Amino acid sequence: MNGLFITFEGPDGAGKSTQLKKLGEYIEELGLPFIKTREPGGTKIGDAIRSILLDPSNETLTEKTEVLLYAASRAQHVQEVILPALQAGKIVLCDRFVDASIAYQGYGLDLSLKAVKIINEFAIEGITPHRTYLIDLPPDQGRLRMVKRQRGDQVVYDLDRIEQKNLSYHQKVRAGFHQIYNESKERICLIDGTQSIEAVFQEIKQDFQTYYKTLI
Repeated sequence: MNGLFITFEGPDGAGKSTQLKKLGEYIEELGLPFIKTREPGGTKIGDAIRSILLDPSNETLTEKTEVLLYAASRAQHVQEVILPALQAGKIVLCDRFVDASIAYQGYGLDLSLKAVKIINEFAIEGITPHRTYLIDLPPDQGRLRMVKRQRGDQVVYDLDRIEQKNLSYHQKVRAGFHQIYNESKERICLIDGTQSIEAVFQEIKQDFQTYYKTLI
């Protein structure tokens, strides 16, 4: 069988990274070859770009620069990591992909959706997810979760440049994700992120089992 490309999307604080990890553990139990990766990042070059994009001190970063940097990281990621893994028949679990750019830069920043899509189409060269798990969560709840993570005995998580944006921005991002889902229901599995971590995972696990069976 050819490789399988699965992405995880959702507003900040929705728990997508946690769910990606849990699905990876399940796939490992099944004995299937897979890799876990993320965006922006996933490569040495991509991680350098990630540092620029998420650093709160980069206050002068323009909106167009943001779009282009995300796409640059993605282009390197596709060629260096994603495409080789798929060609090797592996399952690729990726934390964010093009949907995130459309939601965060297109809808969140009110930029031209056409421009964002064209730039990303050039970056990915036809590599698109087979399945996407979109974990939905109201922005106020996502912010609360992230703040709680900062209030532990030790600060292990600082809000990055994107996470620090106001609630109105994150509401537009969430609305953008909903629009993307409405346009791609055959690819995207929408999940209620207000549920417990285990409840969310059970939905993902069940969908993965069903989807994977159609491929073998």
